[in-house]
Amino acid sequence: MSYEKVAQDKSRAVIGTKQTIKAIKNGEIEEVIVAEDAERRVTEKVVRLAKETGIPISHVDSMKQLGKACGIDVGAATVAIRK
Repeated sequence: MSYEKVAQDKSRAVIGTKQTIKAIKNGEIEEVIVAEDAERRVTEKVVRLAKETGIPISHVDSMKQLGKACGIDVGAATVAIRK
């Protein structure tokens, strides 16, 4: 489900952990998508911030597939969708 949402909303996607954290802090995000196969230490801050700010979190199986849905050739641990 979330792969398709990211693929359809590429223009609103924020790709990567650092950019996602920044966008959450700026109040720009409506949903966060986290790859289950990403290292927990990489994603834990994003997950914590999303929970603290009430942003829904979706999970997908694969970093590689999440990156592909974003139109990039590398994996993505986290992707956020702007409001």
